[in-house]
Amino acid sequence: MVRGKTQMRRIENATSRQVTFSKRRNGLLKKAFELSVLCDAEVALVIFSPRGKLYEFASSSMQETIERYQKHAKEVQANNPPTEHNFQHLKHETVSMMKKIEQLETSKRKLLGEGLGTCNMEELQQLEQQLERSVTSIRARKMQVYMQQIEQLKEKGKALAAENAMLSQKVGLQPQGQTSNSDKATCSFEKTEKATLGTSTEISEVSDVETELFIGLPETRAKRPPQK
Repeated sequence: MVRGKTQMRRIENATSRQVTFSKRRNGLLKKAFELSVLCDAEVALVIFSPRGKLYEFASSSMQETIERYQKHAKEVQANNPPTEHNFQHLKHETVSMMKKIEQLETSKRKLLGEGLGTCNMEELQQLEQQLERSVTSIRARKMQVYMQQIEQLKEKGKALAAENAMLSQKVGLQPQGQTSNSDKATCSFEKTEKATLGTSTEISEVSDVETELFIGLPETRAKRPPQK
């Protein structure tokens, strides 16, 4: 099982804090002992518990190791005393950093259109060119984002069309452009109805003839005066 990462902060629960202190104290003492034996190093370890209890380990003598440490610290301090030159150097670096920060703040305000009263023509032209380059870069990135969004929408449209076709096949719908049997039947009925209406009109026209009874020779029929 992988051990989770421990957050480096004070453990709030007192019991858990005491258990963790005991485990890690023993581990630290063990590592100090191993370091002194494996590497022949002079090791001195001092631990005070939260309640003030002392735990220590020394590979030789604790007192001798402490005296050796104090002696070494004094030698280092004697060989590297703080000089006036070092202080002056640090002061110069601090002033230089403050000037750079002030210049950056001034440049930022000018780019935002503030504090332009002290700028000459050359400085204004430089600011304008810098802003134009920035706008060009921004527009190029904007068009790139637009193209990406368009490609994503196209892919989404293709996916929806494929899904729509699959669903149409499942429910038995025919694609557009094909005529169903019901549509064909409707068209056939309309054609039959139109033909029937045309035949009725012709019969009506033929039946509109003279049906009056006439007695006599045919040639005298045209001479007969109309009845009133």
